[in-house]
Amino acid sequence: MPVQDSPAGRRPLLLLKRALYGAAAGGCVVLALAFLLVLFPDPLLNSVVRPAIIRAFADEYPAYSLRIADMTYSIFTNRLGADSAEVRGADGTVTGTVGALSVSGIDWVPLVWGGELPPGNFAGAVVDMRTVVLDLSQSREVLRCARVRLSVPESTVVAESLAIHPGAGDEEYFGRSRFRTTRVTLAAPVVRVSGADFRALLEGAPYRARSVLIQDPHLDVLINKDKPGARDTAAVRMPHEMMAALQGFFKLDSVRVVNGRLKYGERFDAGATPAVITFDSIQVAAEGFADSGGGAAALVVHAEGRFMNAGTVNVQMSIPVGSPQFSFRYSGSLGRMDLRSLNPWLEPSDEMRIHAGMLHKASFEIDVVSGRASGTVRAVYEGLNLSAIDGRTGSARGLGDRLASFIANTFTIRGTNLPDQAGAVKPGEVIYRRKRDDQFFQFVWLALRSGVQDIVGW
Repeated sequence: MPVQDSPAGRRPLLLLKRALYGAAAGGCVVLALAFLLVLFPDPLLNSVVRPAIIRAFADEYPAYSLRIADMTYSIFTNRLGADSAEVRGADGTVTGTVGALSVSGIDWVPLVWGGELPPGNFAGAVVDMRTVVLDLSQSREVLRCARVRLSVPESTVVAESLAIHPGAGDEEYFGRSRFRTTRVTLAAPVVRVSGADFRALLEGAPYRARSVLIQDPHLDVLINKDKPGARDTAAVRMPHEMMAALQGFFKLDSVRVVNGRLKYGERFDAGATPAVITFDSIQVAAEGFADSGGGAAALVVHAEGRFMNAGTVNVQMSIPVGSPQFSFRYSGSLGRMDLRSLNPWLEPSDEMRIHAGMLHKASFEIDVVSGRASGTVRAVYEGLNLSAIDGRTGSARGLGDRLASFIANTFTIRGTNLPDQAGAVKPGEVIYRRKRDDQFFQFVWLALRSGVQDIVGW
């Protein structure tokens, strides 16, 4: 006679079947959700994730607002993207926009379970930003970049088509202030940071990078001297002040500039042609930037270029890192050049014009201690002939101009400074004290010019 299962024996089998059915159903739901997430992740991102990011940003930075356009995610490439993003200050002083943004290589799993992302999860991160614009209306400057790429695996940051410039033309820019202003524009096709320590940045430690390479930069500086200098010159910061501000926050081993250009100008009347000096084909190597290697640590700069596109100049500069005072040392040399090349500076600034003259060689050594420059300039030249000109018309034909030119060339100007029988030449003494609104490059040039004037005699 067959033995029938008792109700008590059938219960475990029934529970097991139900558990298996439930697990299968749950698995199907998870698979379905995963399938939908793989095929259609964007609706979830834009309806849940994007609002959560904006709320979290508002809680952390209440003085700013964040806007993110449509977001996309590819689970196959682990790439999160957004069509655009914008950060705007509540007071309107800062606006930052990114035309397109993508982030890949980050391990998002802890975030999915409600946790935080440890620094190790960013080991493969790559961030790509296109059409980056930072508008600092308070300082009236705009920064633009066609592309910025940060790669944690490669330890690099690359900025393409970098440009920093005022948000208005020169006349409008200078017209916004009653006082003297320095207008600076910078353009560089490529800026590359190598050896970037992103992990230290994520952990809150001082950020460090091995080197910065700036290719083909063009720096243009213009000062409107037709206006008085401001009493408050706190914004005029010298290199030692900037390096002191970076201590404990940023460390950089070296900076290299390849094939740079520099144009420095001073304008003496509104709308007038400025006095200009230029340097082309500039090669710069700087080491010890923001180094905290003790009291003897210094930023050492070696530079070479073409001065006024006429003579080769070499400059060496040493700036103490830890000094609280504006103190440094610089020296250099200038090769053979036609002195008429100096007219773009002399005519607007000194109302003088060089008609002839040849520089054979020149050298200088200058020490700056607490804003006081002293040193010597040596120059071997001959045949210098110049005339006074009318500052408004540029003409040297007026009676006063002819008389001033005659007196200058006959009684004051040293037309030739060749070695004597002992091989010595008359040196020029550098004496210059920094004015409260002098910019760094302006100070370097004016101190050097004081020695040149002492040799020539004007």
